[in-house]
Amino acid sequence: MKSGAKRMDVQQAAEDLRHRTLAEMPRSLDRMIYLASMRDYNTGVYYHDGLASRFTQDAACEALADCHREAFRNLVGSSLENLVEQMEAYMASTRTTPIDFLTAWRRLEPYRVAVPVETDPISAEFLFSSFRTALAILEARLHPHRAEPAA
Repeated sequence: MKSGAKRMDVQQAAEDLRHRTLAEMPRSLDRMIYLASMRDYNTGVYYHDGLASRFTQDAACEALADCHREAFRNLVGSSLENLVEQMEAYMASTRTTPIDFLTAWRRLEPYRVAVPVETDPISAEFLFSSFRTALAILEARLHPHRAEPAA
């Protein structure tokens, strides 16, 4: 009975998170990156003071993890066209130039630390491959002359 009640608390916390915070982030990519930033990279534990104050720390942690997995699943299920659109919009929302953004994402691959803990390795690699392809598309759009074959 206690675990069922706890699960209900987690569901309520997740709904609260979706309506209060994540509703402001229409794209799954933005959500995945934001939710990854709520996680302690040393322990894998998620923290959100506002959510924990309305529920419990455990419920908040589980709700954040659930929403993080949801954003990841949405990205894995996205078409390449949609992923390119999301990356382009995310890139535009940052305070960096497109070339600097693309260079950093290609070299540092920050999306690798943005996936949820205990993600299926095949799904993660699929998404990483999709990110690399989307980056190549965005770079080709930025420098169309590089994509043209030599005469």
